[in-house]
Amino acid sequence: QVQLVESGGGLVQAGGSLRLSCVRSGYIFSITAMGWYRQAPGKEREFVARIGNGGTTNYADSVKGRFTISRDNAWNTVYLQMNSLKPEDTFVYYCTVSTTGYPDKYWGQGTQVTVSS
Repeated sequence: QVQLVESGGGLVQAGGSLRLSCVRSGYIFSITAMGWYRQAPGKEREFVARIGNGGTTNYADSVKGRFTISRDNAWNTVYLQMNSLKPEDTFVYYCTVSTTGYPDKYWGQGTQVTVSS
């Protein structure tokens, strides 16, 4: 049984920082990437960041220069360091795992991030 469990969310003032973690349990064959998405109530889920083989990274324009994604070598944990947070970063953040041929196949349950002005 594969599980992704996010942690590290919470309430922070604008300009502050948070570090999200997502821990994988259960075996996953052929992982190609781990990533983060976010979603507000009633809104579509949006891409935040992804890290792939060799450490290649991609970011949404809205978070470039402020957020950093990283992972451990065994694909057990993915992190999202979020700096210079803004109220518009208030979302539920979800981590994902992609496998060969199946992007974002696995999803965590989400962690709430709230940024106050």
